[in-house]
Amino acid sequence: MTSRKPFVGGNWKMNLHGAEAQNLATQLTESLPTTDKVDIAIFPAFGYLAQVGKIIEGSSIKLGAQDFYHQPNGAFTGEVSLSMLTDLGVSVVLIGHSERRHVIGETDSLVNDKVLAALEANMQVILCVGETLEQREAGKTDAINMGQTLLGLAGVKAEQMAQVTLAYEPVWAIGTGKTATPADAQSAHLHIRQALAQSLFNQKIADAVRIQYGGSMKPGNASELCGEPDIDGGLIGGAALQAADFAAICETAASQ
Repeated sequence: MTSRKPFVGGNWKMNLHGAEAQNLATQLTESLPTTDKVDIAIFPAFGYLAQVGKIIEGSSIKLGAQDFYHQPNGAFTGEVSLSMLTDLGVSVVLIGHSERRHVIGETDSLVNDKVLAALEANMQVILCVGETLEQREAGKTDAINMGQTLLGLAGVKAEQMAQVTLAYEPVWAIGTGKTATPADAQSAHLHIRQALAQSLFNQKIADAVRIQYGGSMKPGNASELCGEPDIDGGLIGGAALQAADFAAICETAASQ
């Protein structure tokens, strides 16, 4: 057993229009566990943050944003600032999601800029790391995860790590239906935690950091995955779009 409270995030990605987003948010306020044994956040698309935020206001569900720009308000057409997100009630942000890295082209340097800016703005951060299938087959899983972790957290102070959650996302398992075995996921999480202890901070801080699993977690495999000693909840994609599935994962995480 670990003293770390699991954290389950529902990443809606570029899905759900207004009425759908509001309907799902309403269902979640009615179906998610009210226990204090799990932290829960949902990440709607930018256009619906305000609508969803009003629905979950007063509940235990945190409002999250999928991305942001790391500079203060100004001449950055098309971007959204951290102060704007704060104004909407957002308290947690995703950074370095595999789709931002591999589809949008975000660099490790930009990811680090965002981490530092979000922490300075007193946001909770979910920093995503993970390897592609090609990197995995080349035996580079731990090296990639360590590199992304060290670069992403460069300059972060020890006292700021209480605001940071890491999410291990095996890129080959996102949206594919494939899932790392619990043993494979546990191994990756353990090596990430060791990198925190040996290369950035110390064992005490590393032991306190939550590391989510972010590769096709579903109600059917959540118990095995969350039962591993270094897996502290999940960053959920497809299953987060169904209230019953997401609630079941949250219940499972809370029971570990």
